[in-house]
Amino acid sequence: MLRDIAGQVAWVTGAGSGIGQAAALALAGAGVRLALTGRGREALEDTAERVRAGGGQALVAPADMSVADDVQRAWDAVDAAYGRCDILVNAAGLNVPGRSWSEITPAGIDAVVGADLNGPFYASRAVLPTMRAQRGGLIVQVSSWAGRYVSTLTGPAYAAAKHGLVALSESLNQEACGDGVRSCCLCPGEVATPLLDKRPVPVTAQDRGRMLQAEDLAETILFVARLPASVCVNEILISPTWNRGYLEGVKL
Repeated sequence: MLRDIAGQVAWVTGAGSGIGQAAALALAGAGVRLALTGRGREALEDTAERVRAGGGQALVAPADMSVADDVQRAWDAVDAAYGRCDILVNAAGLNVPGRSWSEITPAGIDAVVGADLNGPFYASRAVLPTMRAQRGGLIVQVSSWAGRYVSTLTGPAYAAAKHGLVALSESLNQEACGDGVRSCCLCPGEVATPLLDKRPVPVTAQDRGRMLQAEDLAETILFVARLPASVCVNEILISPTWNRGYLEGVKL
């Protein structure tokens, strides 16, 4: 039976757009109090205004997720405002246009690994002592289909970071399950988010419409959050029915 999670506190990273923003709005609709983190204050404020317009509560705590001190400062603000955290959604992430082995630069590697692996690591580490003290908490790591299947489409840096995030998530379950902490790694196929704008090959509007939508992932996150605290969904591999990776003759 799904739980009522109204009144809980969720810290959502990458909350200015895409999956993070959609997850924040879905959780707010269930009565969850929000803390929103990402690089752009203006985008976060837009999400916060949408939450407040629906009668919800939202704190804006900007941070560059690739910088450990930034993430810690954001968490300190969340902790000071709410004194607890029931749900952490690590949705911040990026990729670079020049992503193949022949194109990737050290700066590109650092940017991708910094946001997609180090950021979730920093945030999980920051919130874990509080969740352990509470004797409960859920962390949702937004990985990728590329976290399970290596593809030239996403490039080596992104695939390596997202594979690492799968391992990070399971290590949390191994170490913290006795404290009531659960980590769910979400591995979606192609999602129609602003990240597609970084693709070397442009994605058509028709193709975007057949992909997973940010709201689909938000509903998935909300479902996991509402499951009983005794249930740990270790990993979810999810893809659009029209999966371009399965179709011959579709240029990726």
